[in-house]
Amino acid sequence: MPAPPFDLFGFAHIVAVVIAVGVPAVLAAFVKRADSERVTRAVSVTLALVILVNQIVYWCYRFATEGAVLFVREHLPLHLCGITILLSVATLLFRHRRTYELTYFWGLAGATNAIVTPELTEGFPTYLFFQYFISHAGIVGAALFATWGLGMRPTFKSLVRAFVVLNGIAVPVAVVNLALDGNYMYLCAPPVTASPFLFLPWPWYLLIIEVLGLIFFLLLYLPVHLGARRRSRRP
Repeated sequence: MPAPPFDLFGFAHIVAVVIAVGVPAVLAAFVKRADSERVTRAVSVTLALVILVNQIVYWCYRFATEGAVLFVREHLPLHLCGITILLSVATLLFRHRRTYELTYFWGLAGATNAIVTPELTEGFPTYLFFQYFISHAGIVGAALFATWGLGMRPTFKSLVRAFVVLNGIAVPVAVVNLALDGNYMYLCAPPVTASPFLFLPWPWYLLIIEVLGLIFFLLLYLPVHLGARRRSRRP
């Protein structure tokens, strides 16, 4: 029986988008109300384990169904979301500022777009549908929970660092792509999505991604900046 196709902005897609924002909001409110480091730690570890186990199972699934060669060429954690999954787990477990700032900017910019315009062919209720949204919603959830629940905040310097590091890691990833004939970070070809931004051929779409990435980073920093200004004006 063929898998049902993914329905862009269908009911299941909308529910997944709502869950991606709703779950971290609920968890953040829960730990704030509990006001207990033990509870906060338990929620952080549980969320990290869900994200990590989901990713490990996915790697095993791809390796078993596609073989070692294709796994190495396409499924190593070298896509932006793949890297951010590991960073989000580290942020939840260790609350490290450097991993948090990358998770915040890379995760909320990249994974949010991946949730809204997924690179997904199989729809609900297939395994790949659930895996995809647990993975990307987990990144968004980790970034939001660390911000709302753990009280971590990005700075303008962290915005600059996130942008510079993102461009920096693109260089070794490009070398890996050449060696493996891969397309990690979509440096060699655009992803197949419904995104309206990726309308130009290689390499021009990379310039669009670069500009959009910086714009998204600035928009993500804007509420933090406005909140800090509002607090500074209070008597």
